[in-house]
Formats: sequence, C-alpha cells, structure tokens
Amino acid sequence: MDTLKIGQFIAKNRKEKKLTQEQLAKKLGVTAKTISRWENGNYMPDISMLKPLSEELGITLNDLLSGEKVEKEYYQEKSEENILNTIDYSNTKIINNYRLIGSILIIFGIFISITALTIFPSESSWSAIFSIIGAIVSLLGIHQFIKKFNLRKRFTYYFGYFIFYITILFILDYVSVIYINQAPRFSFEKLSGENMIVYKTPFYNVYRINVDMENEYYLIDTKKQYTEDTVPNIPFNRKKSGIDNIIQYKNKYIGNNTNTSHLINNLPLSEYGYVLEMDSDNLEIIIDYHITDWYINKNNYLEKSLLYNTISIFSLLDNAEYIKFNFSGKTYHTSRKKVEEIYPHYKEITKNGINKDLFNKYVENKINDNQFINEIFKKIIQ
Repeated sequence: MDTLKIGQFIAKNRKEKKLTQEQLAKKLGVTAKTISRWENGNYMPDISMLKPLSEELGITLNDLLSGEKVEKEYYQEKSEENILNTIDYSNTKIINNYRLIGSILIIFGIFISITALTIFPSESSWSAIFSIIGAIVSLLGIHQFIKKFNLRKRFTYYFGYFIFYITILFILDYVSVIYINQAPRFSFEKLSGENMIVYKTPFYNVYRINVDMENEYYLIDTKKQYTEDTVPNIPFNRKKSGIDNIIQYKNKYIGNNTNTSHLINNLPLSEYGYVLEMDSDNLEIIIDYHITDWYINKNNYLEKSLLYNTISIFSLLDNAEYIKFNFSGKTYHTSRKKVEEIYPHYKEITKNGINKDLFNKYVENKINDNQFINEIFKKIIQ
C-alpha cells in the first residue's frame, strides 16, 4: 500500500472540495494534525475512518485505497488488490503495535530489576523478589514478539530467555560480591555464627567474617570446599592482610624501603598508625605503633597480630633477622632464629620461596586457636 500516493490523493481531493485541513478534520472528528499526517503519507487513516473520509471527499473507497480514480474496467481487479493490501497493512500495523508493547515491557522489566539491585540492601529479600518480577515483566515483552510461533517454539523461547535473564542477574550479583564486598542477593540459606555469617547460593558460598567490625572481610568459596569450621577465619581483614595480597611484597632485602613500608601497611595493627625504622646494619625492622598495647588486646588481638606479623615479615623479607614492636606501654622483640626453631612447619612454609597453601594452613588457621597462640607467643616474642 502506497501511503504517500494515497496521502497526495487525499490532499488533491480535499483542495478540489475547497476544504482546509481544519474544516475536513472537524467534519471527521479528528485533529488537523491527523489530516496533515495522512496527506504527508506518514500514517494511513484507521479502517473506521476510510468510509467517512471517502464520502467527505466525494470519492469511492476503492479510489481512496488506490490513491487515484479507478477506471470501471479495472474496478473489480483493483478492489480485490486493495482488500488484500488493506488486510496486509492492518496486520503489519498490529504486529508493529505488539512489538512496541513488547519493547516497552522488556525495557520496563529490565528497569525494575536494575532498580531493585540498586535501591534495596543486598541482604533484603525484596531485592531478589523485585529482580525476579522484572524478569517476568520482561518475559511478557518477549511474548509479544513470538505470538505467531507454535506452542513448543514459544516455550523454548520463554525458557531460554528466562534462563538468560536470571543468569545475568546472578553474574551481576557475583560481581557485586567480589568488587563491592556485599552479601549475595540470591542466597537460599543464611547461617549466623559468633563473628561470621554464611550465605549459600546455588553456585558458591560466601563467608562474611568479622561481621560489622573494622576488619570485616568476605571470602567467596566457589568450590564449596569450606565449612564454618574450616574456613580461614582470622580477626584481621584477610583481603588486605592475607597471603594472597601481601605475597606481592616478597623481597630479598629490608633495605627496599618502599616495599617494606607497603608490607607493614597491609599487616594487622597498621590501622592504628605507625612509624617504620630499619636498621640495615643489624638487619632489624623497628615498628613504633601509635597506641598502647593493652588497649587493643581484646580476645588476644595483640598476640595474634604480633605473631602473624612476625611470621609474615620473616617469610617475605629474606634478610630480616630481628623485629622490634614498640608500643607506648611496652616493647616486644623477636628474631628469625627463634621463629625457625620454634614455629611449627615454618621451614615447610618458606621452602622454595613461600607456599601460600601451607601459610594458610599453619598460620591463618592457627590464629584463632588461643591455646596455640599463648604457647607459641611466649616462646617466640618477648
């Protein structure tokens, strides 16, 4: 159907009738803007308007749909052609309307999901609920595009799109857990302990350690290899102080001031402020902390921190022989020789560089064992 030709034909007959667009619009009960759109070929009149329009212009319906005066000998042929064209145009218009509605629903569904992920706290069930509602609304939009397919094909599209949509939501949630350090929204079980919350999802578990404390951290267990009893649970920020991060500061010499400073800055107790000194002649590291030792010693935090720092420094700085920890109330001394002789499995940890798995096993996993800490601390640090 040639809408431009039809539009020009409407304009020509309107002018022959000496009617303005406003006058014709008033007779048909539409706006002058609508008449202008018809005549410009941008839109076709609705089917309900075809007969009233042809009567006002003094032409036949067949003439109007043809965009020209139809000769009598071609009237029947043109009539059949126009009927088919009208049906085709109407179907196309209906399909376009369905697609418009579908696009709006898809976009609105995505908007609902994104809003839910943004507005609601990650631990709120409403975040997951509205995200799923967004997926359903978006799926209704997909329905508008595939109405013409048979039931089996439609079901395949429904299932495929819904799985794809949910997968994207899970990926976004996983990225948020990794980079924003927040609880997963799509966990099906939440377990609370003394200083830990465990979130279980279909694909991984998340351990939130030191809940609501300054040293809170998240551990993402994609292999589901840990339990509440075996997960590395240390009173420090493991993301900052754990071997996976501090191993980058391994160096042969304490004389590399920048490297040593970065290492100390990532170890426990650095949060209280400190001044770092290095005695290159005696191969000694001296750390002056800006706090009193007993002030921070809740649940043996001081002993745990100093022991952890000692093992970390000697493991990563090859030529460091002595460490001195100064507090406003007391000074603590230790040496590499004591660590090598007394600390269990130290030589295994540092054999051929440093073994991260053994470090986690024999250092991290021992930090919360108060009996072990009290026994080893007194022997190594004085």
